[in-house]
Amino acid sequence: MIRAICCVPVSPLRAEPSHRTEMVSQLIFGECCEILEQTKEWQRIRVKYDGYEGWCTTPHLVEIDEKEYESDGYALTPDWVTALEYNGHPMMVPMGSHLTAMKNGRAHWRKNQVHYKGKPVEPKDSPTDAKSIRQLTYKFLNIPYLWGGKSVFGFDCSGFTQTVFKFLNVPLLRDAYLQASQGEPVGFLEETKTGDVAFFDNEEGKITHVGILLNAHEIIHASGKVRVDKIDNEGILQSETFQRTHHLRVIKRMLPMG
Repeated sequence: MIRAICCVPVSPLRAEPSHRTEMVSQLIFGECCEILEQTKEWQRIRVKYDGYEGWCTTPHLVEIDEKEYESDGYALTPDWVTALEYNGHPMMVPMGSHLTAMKNGRAHWRKNQVHYKGKPVEPKDSPTDAKSIRQLTYKFLNIPYLWGGKSVFGFDCSGFTQTVFKFLNVPLLRDAYLQASQGEPVGFLEETKTGDVAFFDNEEGKITHVGILLNAHEIIHASGKVRVDKIDNEGILQSETFQRTHHLRVIKRMLPMG
């Protein structure tokens, strides 16, 4: 199996090998993947982090060795936009980019070199208290909604939750209905803690939306933009209009008890 890594700040992951097709997700700089199928201009890949599959344009990937692909742990860029050097040239990458296989601020992906002078975030050391979770989620406020997006340049609802929990060292799957299969159920809204994840369904009972609870009365989620709204036992009430926008289905605790 050929291993590869994203070498641009953000790369669209498409449903078919064409720029005209739906963007189903994204690769962020430093994310690893397996190449499942190749054409001259496109690669069908499986993302290492969440197992998601799609088509990525060939110039956005470079091949790496097995040792880089299997490197233990991961560090993340800490700032909304972070400056680094790629092959001696400046590059601005989004918050949460993967500093894969980096030692002493440098990484070698075969013939390609990455140099980062700052202090990365080590998710395994990230605090998970209520205050820290609020501070982390608030960094993403007002980022616009983007179908398939999972970077500070645009999020969909599950891309937002996945990115937040990546910083908390909890790998979430890519789509809302997949994330709903993870974690431990919380019976009542009144029993929730900051960082619990709420899922919402449509009229057919399919889970279509997800957000992160700040407390038993407020939720932060990507709907139009990353925003804070009210929540009750029925679902989400938009803060400005008080309109019911999403129907609550289930609440899950993703963070370890402690």
